[in-house]
Amino acid sequence: MKIPEDVIEQVRSQVNIVDVVSQYVQLKQSGKNLFGLCPFHEERTPSFSVSEDKQIFHCFSCGRGGNVFKFLMELKNISFPEAVNEVAQLENIPLDKKYLADHSNDPSANENSQQKQLIDLHEQTVKLYNHILTNTKMGQPALDYLHKRGITDETIATYKLGYAPAQRLLKPFFDERKVDYQLLRKTGLFSEDQDGNLRDRFVDRVMYPIRNGGGQTVGFSGRMLTKNPDMPKYLNSPETETFNKRKILFNLDLARANIRSQQPALLFEGFMDVITAYQAGIKSGIASMGTSLTEQQIYDIKRITRDVIICYDGDTPGQKAIKRAIDEFGEHDNSMGIKVVTVPDGMDPDEFIRSKGADPFNELLTHAQAPIEFELSYLKKQYNLNSEVDQSNYIAEAIKLISKVDSSISRDLYLNRLADEFSVEKKLLQQQLMPLLKRTPSVPTNQYQQPNPPIRPRQTKHLTKVQVAEMQLLNRMLHYHDVWLKVSNIAGFAFVDEKFQMLYLLAEGYFTKYSDYNVAAFSNLITENSLQSLLIDIEMLELPDQPSDQEIDNCVNVLMHQAPVDAKLKQRRTELKQATKIGDVDKQKELMIEIIKLEQQKRTKQQV
Repeated sequence: MKIPEDVIEQVRSQVNIVDVVSQYVQLKQSGKNLFGLCPFHEERTPSFSVSEDKQIFHCFSCGRGGNVFKFLMELKNISFPEAVNEVAQLENIPLDKKYLADHSNDPSANENSQQKQLIDLHEQTVKLYNHILTNTKMGQPALDYLHKRGITDETIATYKLGYAPAQRLLKPFFDERKVDYQLLRKTGLFSEDQDGNLRDRFVDRVMYPIRNGGGQTVGFSGRMLTKNPDMPKYLNSPETETFNKRKILFNLDLARANIRSQQPALLFEGFMDVITAYQAGIKSGIASMGTSLTEQQIYDIKRITRDVIICYDGDTPGQKAIKRAIDEFGEHDNSMGIKVVTVPDGMDPDEFIRSKGADPFNELLTHAQAPIEFELSYLKKQYNLNSEVDQSNYIAEAIKLISKVDSSISRDLYLNRLADEFSVEKKLLQQQLMPLLKRTPSVPTNQYQQPNPPIRPRQTKHLTKVQVAEMQLLNRMLHYHDVWLKVSNIAGFAFVDEKFQMLYLLAEGYFTKYSDYNVAAFSNLITENSLQSLLIDIEMLELPDQPSDQEIDNCVNVLMHQAPVDAKLKQRRTELKQATKIGDVDKQKELMIEIIKLEQQKRTKQQV
């Protein structure tokens, strides 16, 4: 059932778009608006803007924009009714369930329909595997394994853990529901033989659902329950339309709210580290889908926080992974506040928390090291410090690390420590340090707090005089009723571009119901993406506070007089080219005379 307009507006008016967007983007005040890194594309300088006053968002780089519903639709690939329902749930606004029952007639519901189908199949798979784990005899060994590792039934329910049995029940499960064969092939849940037969990919494995940032299941990681040297211990879903392991951070959907409440993001190495920590009350843990962080994963972390504690395993591979993560963060953004925890005795965080408890682990987090501390310690392990040659090499490499430290006081303290440890004169160390400082570009620590002014893409698109006039005039008409009445009463007035004319006609309908203009409310009436983007571009124009009569008259003059002349000129020049091609001399003379007259007419109108 279609959601009534008054219900939609009731939901929208009771939510602050800043509260919703802030769950996904770290926003900082800059002038009238708030800015952050765009969640829809990668960027280094924040150009994603949220106007609390207008209740809209707009990215000056990629052009996306709209109200709170549009934000969730773009971010989560959901339909308009689903976005309305989600906002209602966020604000605890009671909404009749019938409004979520059927969206088949909603234009937005058909967008990305295949992605929605794939996600739905994954959600059904989650329920099946979870049921097998918690309610069947065949799932009992897997349930015993999880209980033995200290995972409670509550945590199993939170993460919807499951079990894929050796009996391969998933394919028959979907066959019974007559799911399309081609769609099943695209899920990544099945392997395919040479004859095209599909078989369950995950067999005899404890199943960890992998959700995207919006909380939708897009893949799985399955851990072998019984040892098999011919099979990998962990098996992940293959790359699909919905699952790209380079873009996924495990548990981000659950951890985001805790990270936003000023907790640092805890970057773990494995799923069980995250789950055990969550169960122990440490709920800001996330994990990459592998030991190497990708640029997309770093960007997704950076959008919601600048503070990260790396909590990888305490063994040698884990230490190497920490070093790699430090380098990867440094390569993409030196302004982030990275710290490092080294778990003692070669343990991983999961083992440490289970054996020692949450309080000792929180103590480790409290005393997390700066990256330079870890790197110096890690570097030291690479050398035999009983050898004078290795001592010399270590000191040279340590000085290179120290040169990257921003604070001159911190650099001096590290040099003091190095001089004391190896009984070397500090002056000699300073002599080696100085040339490195000259080559090391300084990175401002407040790089994010003072972002460069965002560049508006419209400035680089070379808008025509007619386009500028249309944007400016429609902005004024929407915001000032006297301008609306003046222009709409001009006989024969119409916008040149059909998209502007369509917005104008939609606005006529809007003003029959509402006396005051509200861009966030008006955008609810617009279903076409290009029109919504155009509306937000018009709204974000920077114009003087009050329109003048001359400003409005100039815009109307351009649209009603100069624009038609320009259109005729363009047409006649095209006809002249054709006449020249076929050698029609008489037609060329006729067109040249008309073009000259139109040029004179254009100059006259520009002077008016």
